[in-house]
Amino acid sequence: MLTKLRQGTQNRSSALMSTEIDSLGGQMFASSSRETIMYQSSHFHHGTPLAVSILADTILNPLFLAEELETQREAARYEVRELNSKPETMLPEALHFMAYQGNTLGNPALCPDERIDLIDGDMLRAWTREWFRPERIVIAGAGMPHEELVELAEKHFGHLKSPAALSPSLYSTIASNASQSRVILPQFLQNAHPRPSLYKSLATAASSILSPSLSTYSDASFDALSSAKAHYSGGSLHVPAAGLDFEHAYVAFEGVSIRDADIYPMAVIQMLLGGGGSFSSGGPGKGMYTRLYTHVLNHYHTIDHCASFHHIYADTSLLGLFASFTPDESMRKVLAILAHQLSLLLYEKVPAVELGRAKKQLQSSLAMSMESRSVEVEDLGRQILVHGRKVGALEMAQKVDAVTAEDLQRVAHKLFGENAKPPTVIGMGAQDIDIWPEVFKTYGVGPSI
Repeated sequence: MLTKLRQGTQNRSSALMSTEIDSLGGQMFASSSRETIMYQSSHFHHGTPLAVSILADTILNPLFLAEELETQREAARYEVRELNSKPETMLPEALHFMAYQGNTLGNPALCPDERIDLIDGDMLRAWTREWFRPERIVIAGAGMPHEELVELAEKHFGHLKSPAALSPSLYSTIASNASQSRVILPQFLQNAHPRPSLYKSLATAASSILSPSLSTYSDASFDALSSAKAHYSGGSLHVPAAGLDFEHAYVAFEGVSIRDADIYPMAVIQMLLGGGGSFSSGGPGKGMYTRLYTHVLNHYHTIDHCASFHHIYADTSLLGLFASFTPDESMRKVLAILAHQLSLLLYEKVPAVELGRAKKQLQSSLAMSMESRSVEVEDLGRQILVHGRKVGALEMAQKVDAVTAEDLQRVAHKLFGENAKPPTVIGMGAQDIDIWPEVFKTYGVGPSI
């Protein structure tokens, strides 16, 4: 609800807010992720003062009127239902839940449906007072003079000060409200029963997975919450669902943080594996020569989609593979295919031609993404939050270029070798995934379980 624009503030009615946003002739939006909330505007240069004023007003002076909150609650319910009905959005949530059980990144990115009504204006005001602090805010811009942005930042945000003493009211409010709601522990997998429909199957699974226990909302201090480090545990989870067009398997290991020098070899590994859908128009830059295309999709026609992924954070990351396949294909076989691809990185040196292609593709991807002003300014803001400085595209390209085949093998052993942390394995469909330890042991992937 904090990421909804066009709401009333102390200085603007919702009607005036909408009129002024429309007058900019560009785009203004807000979004949230597991680590940040971002408010962004793309507009003509002459609209910069008004855009910064609107963003500051939205962030610092929201009214959270009862009628506006009710509208947003309905929108949130719809959004949660839609996202939880789609495996491609629900399963990454399940992946984080199992990878970081009961802490930080393991908490749901989407509000559980039964808690939406507990969010009110008092809670949101308390939350923003405690968390929207000057030392936690970065104001980034692209395309305008630096001095102008500094002047506007000082005008609209310069009065902010960190609270001298923090009130525990926010946390006691959340804990009190949470005690009134039904808490569903993630035990549905232990008692799988047929569901009457696909949507209900996914929704029930998502609700069970993404509803944290009350202990998540203990009376922790701001300092404890804001400095909490992600603790990776790993684990396996089967989401039973009948009637799916495709079954799904996710395999992930803990990677390195964005601050770690090995982030570049890890990114090259992800690009080397690549992958995508079984149907592609092809062409330069589509990754048709990546391993998951040449080794998997071109040979196993029961696999509809197979790709590598990474989720990178300030103090951890996840690197892994996922596959969607027809129900008549064996889960054991698919897990074996994924494990085999990881084992090749552990026990065989990557050929120079293949390594060079992956590095060029990564450098190209980095360069092309910076052609968008909106991506450029988002990247700048995130880098200042994480590194305290701007890491330029040239610097990143040079570090990618320095990655060697020995680096890839070393990092592969670090991430999913015998001394690595346990994997996170998620399966969805009629077939269980309980055979994964045997499969991984066969291919020498991950620690012995």
